[in-house]
Amino acid sequence: MAHRIVRLLVEEEGFRSLALEGDDPGRLGLDVYVATGDGDPHALLGRARSFWQTAEILGLVHWMRSYNKRHPGDPARFARFPAEPVRHTTRLDGLAELERTLADGVSWWQRLTGDKVVYWGGTAHTAVGTPRAVSPFEPLESHQSMGGYLRERRGPGYRSVGLTMGHDSIGQPLPAPRPDFVDSLLHAAAENRAGYVLDLGTSRPEPIRRLLDAPSRTRLIGPFYDPRDDAAYHMSGGSLASWFDVVVHTQEVTPPRPLP
Repeated sequence: MAHRIVRLLVEEEGFRSLALEGDDPGRLGLDVYVATGDGDPHALLGRARSFWQTAEILGLVHWMRSYNKRHPGDPARFARFPAEPVRHTTRLDGLAELERTLADGVSWWQRLTGDKVVYWGGTAHTAVGTPRAVSPFEPLESHQSMGGYLRERRGPGYRSVGLTMGHDSIGQPLPAPRPDFVDSLLHAAAENRAGYVLDLGTSRPEPIRRLLDAPSRTRLIGPFYDPRDDAAYHMSGGSLASWFDVVVHTQEVTPPRPLP
C-alpha cells in the first residue's frame, strides 16, 4: 500500500524525493542505482536496516529505476540527510530529540533541493503530534513528533497520511482492533471492502466531525509488538483529525516478504 502511495505521489503529484526513515540510501548506494543503474539493488538493500530488507522495498527500488529511465530529465531520487545535526539553542532528551532531528533532516533536504519529499516512516513520527504520547514506553513519553515540527515549519505544505490496519498477519497474528481504539471504527466502516481512503479535511456532518475530533487512541506497531498485549501498543494525546490529513485503511493485511 505504501508503495502504491509513493507511485501516485511521484507520477501524479510531482514528488521527486523519497526519504527512508532510519537509513541513508546514499550510504547504501541506492541513490546511485536509481540514477544510473550501477550496482545490485538486492545486495545494496542487504546493508540496510532490517525492516527495509523486503521484497516490497526491492520492488519500489526497481520501479524508481524504471521511472527514471522513462523520465531522464525529471528523475525521482532518494533523499539524503546532513552529515552533522542541526544546532539548536535548547537541548532535548531521548525520543524528543530524535523527533526534532528527523524533522531537521527532511527540512534540510527540502531546502537544498526544492523537491516535494515523501517521508516513509512510522506513524508515531509522521503523525502531527504537539504533543502526542507513545506507549508502551515506561514512563509514558509525551512530546512533539516529527510531523508536529514539520507542520509548524511548512504549514499545510506538510500532509500527514496515516495507514491503519484491520486484522490478519504481520508475520505474527494481528487481532482485530480493540473497541477503545479509533481503529475499530475504521475497521467496522470497511464492512466487506478491502479498504478505503478517508480524507479528513472535507466537511462532515456534525456527529461525524465530533467523532473525528474526539481524543483517541490508535494502534501503534513499531519494531516491537506483542499481539498478546495488543492494548499496550498505541498512540494517544490527540484525535484522528489532528494526527492525519488522510487515512488509508487496509482491512486485511499480509506480512512483508523478507529478502533471502
